[in-house]
Amino acid sequence: MTVSQASSHATPPTSSASDEFQRRSAEINDLLCVLNLLAWDARTQMPAGGGGSRAQQLATISALARERTLDPAFAQAAQSTLDAGQHIRAATQALDASRAMARVPEHLTRELASLKSASQDAWVRARAASDFAAFAPSLRRMVELNRELAAALGYEDHPYDALLNLYEPGLTGRTLTPLFAQLRGHHVPLVAAIRARPAPRTEFLRRHYPAAQQRQVSLAAAQGFGYDLNRGRLDESAHPFEISFTRQDVRITTRIQEEFLSGALFGTLHETGHALYEQGLHPDLTRSVLASDLLGLYAVGGASYGTHESQSRLWENRIGRSRAYWDAHYPALQAHFPQQLADVSVSEFHRAVNEVRPSLIRVEADELTYDLHVMLRVDLERALIGGDLDVNDLPAAWNARIQEDLNLDVPNDAVGVLQDIHWSSGMIGSFPTYTIGNVMASQFFTAAQRALPDLDAQLVRAEYGPLREWLTEQIYRHGRTFMPHELLTRVTGSGLDAAPYLKYLTDKYTGLYDLNTPEVHA
Repeated sequence: MTVSQASSHATPPTSSASDEFQRRSAEINDLLCVLNLLAWDARTQMPAGGGGSRAQQLATISALARERTLDPAFAQAAQSTLDAGQHIRAATQALDASRAMARVPEHLTRELASLKSASQDAWVRARAASDFAAFAPSLRRMVELNRELAAALGYEDHPYDALLNLYEPGLTGRTLTPLFAQLRGHHVPLVAAIRARPAPRTEFLRRHYPAAQQRQVSLAAAQGFGYDLNRGRLDESAHPFEISFTRQDVRITTRIQEEFLSGALFGTLHETGHALYEQGLHPDLTRSVLASDLLGLYAVGGASYGTHESQSRLWENRIGRSRAYWDAHYPALQAHFPQQLADVSVSEFHRAVNEVRPSLIRVEADELTYDLHVMLRVDLERALIGGDLDVNDLPAAWNARIQEDLNLDVPNDAVGVLQDIHWSSGMIGSFPTYTIGNVMASQFFTAAQRALPDLDAQLVRAEYGPLREWLTEQIYRHGRTFMPHELLTRVTGSGLDAAPYLKYLTDKYTGLYDLNTPEVHA
């Protein structure tokens, strides 16, 4: 090794190890934010012909971020910082990520990054044409690469566990199996009891609602929760999402359908929950390891995907679908759509947006059947990764499971196996975090009610600041400082516990549907 080579891998003598660690961490975060920006552009406004070049750009930036993370100088600075007792959480996470990433071949990181862009393009075209066969080759390769990734990362019981850990550290199939069984044992009989009751009136949700007015309503709702438009914006995309480029630039999208009112509105509230998390990150964590998913090569400030989903589900469902919310905001909605809603009372509207009705579309599913959608996807992608299900057989397996779980026939691939963007994005293993988020949301909300005795009255008055500020102090500001189970225990006093979630659902739907005490298992 030459003197110049040695110096390139050593901490500069003029700066402390801590300063060097922070500088290198900031560089990596910058690259991850660039990746996010390229992804946002590709999903919102990039012309169709840009997909090939964009895939190359993503691969190049991903390789650079990987190179920076694996640079011995970064590990040396992190270790020296740790030895000095400084930035312990960040340094530990940096070392853990770099060691795990070292097990992943460079070609695999580059090919995954390149394939994600090309695969998303293929998915968009296939979904528009309702043609799974057009997407199958991309998905097949994505499954193969994720199998390689799982093998490189390592696992004990099943390759799917290695992928789960990327999105929810510590989560395994052994954890999911009893949780899913508990939820299914609760949801299925409750849904059956509800389906035996008269259905609420909902036809007015399918009237014509102009897109421009839907956008105004959705944006106002996001701002009402505290979404800061000086640091954010709302756009449209095929699949709603939130993405950040530091806490100073946090963007959300929604999908507007002029013949369906609640899709855009509740999609926006969902993504607003994600955005509040990212905008609530403490300024000191900006451009740091604690705002970076180093192993996943993604700039994200949340403790985990499940923790992030807990906030989107909390704001969308616990607040946005509550009677208190609509008592406060329904007059404004009627003012935007006076003809469409002239014959609809606030009680009818509230019941309609909380209707329990099996749906083909996950993002439009009610709170009870939503988890069944998640379970379906988890079982299928686990079988794909384990080699128990061939990609070509996926549509048939999907359709059969929808019939079994929801008693629905799938008319085409667009509203069936092609409806989600996740598999085209390579996010195999992320679906369980939606249900994990549902469970966490009720735990966090219950903790907030204990800490804020006036919370229910504040929500009736449409005062969302106290809840947002409490969540910011307890969760958002910490970024990735704590592991998800650690953060959950700090805030709620217990680990993952479905009981508050099941009580919330039972109480809510027993009241909405005037049920006698249903035969449910809490």
